[in-house]
Amino acid sequence: MEKSSKNERDVPLRLSREEFREVGHRLVDEIAAFFESLPERPVTRAESPAAVRALLPPGPLPTTGTGAAELFAEVVPLLFDHSLFNAHPRFAAYVTSPAAPIGALADLLASAVNPNVGAGPLSPVATEIELQTVAWIAELIGYPSGCGGLLVSGGNMANIVGLLAARRARARWDVRAEGVAGGPEMVLYASSETHTWVQKAADLSGLGTKAIRWIPVDGGLRMDTAVLRREIDADRRAERLPFLVVGTAGSVSTGAIDPLVEIASICRDQGLWFHVDGAYGALAAALPEAPDDLKGLALADSVAVDPHKWLYAPLEAGCALVRSRQALADTFSYHPAYYRFDASDATNFHELGPQNSRGFRALKVWLALRQAGRRGYERMIADDIALARALHGFVAANEELEAFTLGLSIATFRFVPKGFVPRTEEDEIYLNALNTELLTRLQASGEAYLSNAVVSGKFLLRACVVNFRTTLADVEAIPEIVVRIGREADARLRL
Repeated sequence: MEKSSKNERDVPLRLSREEFREVGHRLVDEIAAFFESLPERPVTRAESPAAVRALLPPGPLPTTGTGAAELFAEVVPLLFDHSLFNAHPRFAAYVTSPAAPIGALADLLASAVNPNVGAGPLSPVATEIELQTVAWIAELIGYPSGCGGLLVSGGNMANIVGLLAARRARARWDVRAEGVAGGPEMVLYASSETHTWVQKAADLSGLGTKAIRWIPVDGGLRMDTAVLRREIDADRRAERLPFLVVGTAGSVSTGAIDPLVEIASICRDQGLWFHVDGAYGALAAALPEAPDDLKGLALADSVAVDPHKWLYAPLEAGCALVRSRQALADTFSYHPAYYRFDASDATNFHELGPQNSRGFRALKVWLALRQAGRRGYERMIADDIALARALHGFVAANEELEAFTLGLSIATFRFVPKGFVPRTEEDEIYLNALNTELLTRLQASGEAYLSNAVVSGKFLLRACVVNFRTTLADVEAIPEIVVRIGREADARLRL
């Protein structure tokens, strides 16, 4: 233990002030150069897992350690040369944004201080920053800023928090003690376009996935509220307990927005909890021109929002908002003898969510909100939507591409070979296979990175712009790249 005195330890993880500065400064310089180089890099090298695995040190855990400078000299090129870059201007696949540079620096600072934001006394200023961050996110989207809420890992967990709060609030018995078996069968309602988080939540909460009533969608891929009403009535007649309706504010596939105002009215009339999955689209409610349906999320009992999507925060950063802060405490609070965090004016986040030990996620979101301000975020989100609209227009003008949906910042389309007119089911099967092959080749090319959606049985290419580095030139280039690769795929499949 001793090094030269009883006041000093020989610690393998120690870095002297000079070494920390030297390694840190070099790393910041390399990250800055990386940000600048992104447009010239491929989006991904599309290497096999085996090829990437071979780059790691072979053998068991080393017996002796390696210096920090040497380790960073090894790992920086490993990450910069063998990653898929969601910060690339032609990455438009998933609803994952580039990390704002201030967020990257904030994560360094948060990790250095390393507060445990599970209890106010353990994280005095971090707790207050998280509380203000939650209030600002709520204000930004038009939700009551006096609501309860906390930051979580992402959309899945934010939505699960909302569902658990609804289960506790609408059960007529002590569901936390007795479980869901303590009363009638609880059922919930979600559209067929709802993200798979709802299945995970039903499973983990003890409800089971059979408790989900999948409500069909209309031609705009929005929940059919007439069917919703009928399903609720049928479950009541069967002596089940309807307790929750999930509305979607920006579906993953197409950016569709459910009729949230009407759903809110149904929930109010029926005494059901109204939850909005706004992990992707809720932040577009900040725009003055946002549709009324999207602004209807302000009527919800709970809302899930993802700052690591349209607030451009580094992963991980989700946010659960619940109209009643007490509803969160009723759902999650326990008071074991070993928790002595009883200051009357302190917020203890372990009582408001599923985690006890919690990292300082809020700092990167809080600083970015302050750097950009409301107007800055309104402009960036509006620009992303405008770029998706422009891409949809470029696609529609190309005779070898067929445009489909456009919702928020998501555009869907497919490649149709020149002169190919689909008339039969076999033709549609071929186009599905062709566009599947096209997407595989496109993603491997590194030129651009899109994902897919399936709409009415059609396999479509899907571009989602939540990227402050994407420009008009980038979206204008995508159709040409897609057509070129589509022709190659068509030629191969027709051999």
